[in-house]
Amino acid sequence: MASLELNKIAAGVLCAGLLAMASGQIAGILVSPKMPEQNAYEVDTSAVRDGAAAPAKSAGPVLEPIMALLADADPQAGLKVFKKCAACHTTESGGANRVGPNLWNIVGGAKGARDGFGYSSALTNFEGTQAWDYASLNAFLASPKTYMPGTKMTFVGLRKVSDRANVIAYLRTIADTPAPLPTPDDIANEEAAAGG
Repeated sequence: MASLELNKIAAGVLCAGLLAMASGQIAGILVSPKMPEQNAYEVDTSAVRDGAAAPAKSAGPVLEPIMALLADADPQAGLKVFKKCAACHTTESGGANRVGPNLWNIVGGAKGARDGFGYSSALTNFEGTQAWDYASLNAFLASPKTYMPGTKMTFVGLRKVSDRANVIAYLRTIADTPAPLPTPDDIANEEAAAGG
């Protein structure tokens, strides 16, 4: 009789295994995940090279001149692009800091000057221009990690110069007094610097 009991136990274990396998196959048929065509958040992997050592840092990407585009930039289109940023930044006067600082009066404002926000040492020790002028905003929005290595900002950046111009035009509007648009001399100087 003991062998009959052992047979029952073995049959029970075998049936449980078959049932688990069949359940997995049926679940795979009923629930077939669809991969999205495009990632919701793009991760910059250009620095990763099949396990090889990272190449020496370059001076950064060559940026298209932006100042000439600002006169015709569309703040409403910039607001639409800015919605990506709204999860981390507020824009109203006196607004609270979130993961990122409040951006009211940011164009022309001092870098790292929002009270109550813990800036990275990369920003507080930054050796470039100390104000968020049009050129520095263009470079930062194109690639925050390239412009300011060590920044806490995890956003990969805006590749299209038109998107950057529109966002900067929008940021310019969220101020007590909007910063003046670039002068023809500013535009000519930027284009000369980009050309050579």
